[in-house]
Order: sequence, then C-alpha cells, then structure tokens
Amino acid sequence: MTKQPLTLYLAAPRGFCAGVDRAIKIVEMALEKWGAPVYVRHEIVHNKFVVDGLRDQGAVFVEELDDCPDDRPVIFSAHGVAKSVPAEATRRNMVYVDATCPLVSKVHVEAQRHSDAGLQMIMIGHKGHPETIGTMGQLPEGEVLLVETVDDVATVPVRDPESIAYVTQTTLSVDDTKDIVAALQARFPKIVGPHKEDICYATTNRQEAVKAIAPKVDAMLVVGAPNSSNSRRLVEVGSKAGCNYAQLVMRAENIDWRALEGITSVGITAGASAPELLVNEVIAAFRDRFDVTVETVETAVENVEFKVPRVLRT
Repeated sequence: MTKQPLTLYLAAPRGFCAGVDRAIKIVEMALEKWGAPVYVRHEIVHNKFVVDGLRDQGAVFVEELDDCPDDRPVIFSAHGVAKSVPAEATRRNMVYVDATCPLVSKVHVEAQRHSDAGLQMIMIGHKGHPETIGTMGQLPEGEVLLVETVDDVATVPVRDPESIAYVTQTTLSVDDTKDIVAALQARFPKIVGPHKEDICYATTNRQEAVKAIAPKVDAMLVVGAPNSSNSRRLVEVGSKAGCNYAQLVMRAENIDWRALEGITSVGITAGASAPELLVNEVIAAFRDRFDVTVETVETAVENVEFKVPRVLRT
C-alpha cells in the first residue's frame, strides 16, 4: 500500500537545555563518585524516561529531605529549593550537591538583592511548581507574593506600592508574561524589574521555534511530560501561533493517530527536559505510517554549557 506523503517540520532548538544536561550529569557523576544509592530530592528534571533511567542506575527519588538517610549523598533538583532545605542538610551533616539550574539561581540572587534593598517581591509563576516554591523560599514568608495571571495583579496585597520588585519563573510563556509585567507596571509605576529577562534562553528559543513552525502545519506535537512547565507552554504557544491541533506526548505510543487523519504536515518539538531519543522515536513512528520528508526549522543556535559543582570534579 502506498503511504501518504507527510512533511515533518523539526524545531531547532528543541529538547535538553544546558541546565537539564548539567543536572542529569550531576546525578550520574555522583553515582560514579559515591556509588548507589544516591538520593535525589524531587524529580531531577520533569521527564519520566530520564528519571526511570537514573533510577535504574541507583538513584533514589524522594519528595522531602526527611525521606533521606543522613549517611548517603543527596542531590537537589534543577528546579531549585528553598533556603531551609540546604540549611537542614547542613544541620544533619549530610553530603549534598545542588543541581539548581544556574539561571534559576540567578533569580534567587536577584530576589535576595531586592529584599536587602528593602523591596517586597512579586513573583510571576505557577503555584505549587517546584521552581516557584524554591524561589519564594529564598525569603521569609510574606516577602514574596505570587501572581499567576493579569487578573491577580489587581488584587495582590503589597505592603508599599512604591517599594516592590518582581521576578519570574524561568519556564513561562514569554508572551503571557509580558502581559502580566505590563499590568504590574501599570498598577505600580515604580516597580523594579530584573536586570536581564528571567525567562531563560532555552524557554525563549524553543517558543520562538514553535512560533515559526505553527502557521505552516496541520498539527504540532510537543514531546515532554505533563508536569513539565516549559513543555506545556510550548503546546499553548503552538495553539496561539495558529496551529489548530497542538498536543503534548510523552512518547510515540501516546500519539493520537485518529486525530491526525488526513494531515499533510506536522511540527515536532521537545520540552527542555525531553531527550532526543524520544524525538527520534516519534519520527520513526511517523515513518512507519507515512512517506516522510523531514525539514528542520532553525531559529537559534545554542552553545551554552554549565559546569558541574567542584565537589564532583575533584
């Protein structure tokens, strides 16, 4: 039977960012240095395939420090943790390695600097997301107020409208965040923003690639996990940029083929914590069913690399 022709538009950049790459490397190097088990507080990155692979190597994933023994190393996830977590690890004389993405650490430093200058912080982020919890936990309770939407800005109860600053989660939609920042600036003309955009380069680049592809395709598939903020944002960006069908898939087996009947073009990208192996798996699944032509749409070139902590290099 003749296969129907289909063009796959492959987003570049896509998949792993430097922070995720570093975090995974940290767990692997810790296992090499100290042997198994090594404990990891929270999923190191939001991807089941990655987490399962590290678990197979001897990593034990837990939600809280209370679930870790004192005599084994513990790693903090790429999303960052509240100041109370390393403080507790130090109190227990634990060996710990902080795998917080350096771009998240930059936001932590920023929040502290603004607080030291007497400013109350507003954080633009998603309630309950580990990165938001970690950033808000850099300062005493009440010093960081969370806003998730433009509507939240109207009611956020600040102490002094003339003495506030804002930071953002690094994995938000660039366009949605702009609207929230505009609302903050309208309500608080003296609000202080970050020196440099908090949304990370990888989030921005992946969203730009999706915007370039979305108007050309019948469907957009984002390879990523449901609990990955940056992956879910890519689906939203695809929809807003003109793609009628944008879907998040963890693996090729999750593709809804019935929804793709009659299509001639599909965009494929991957969230910052999704390995290229899973993208290749999705492409192979399309090749099984269609006569596939692959075109890469490159909107940026990334050459960022973050060093692992010194304790693992010695």
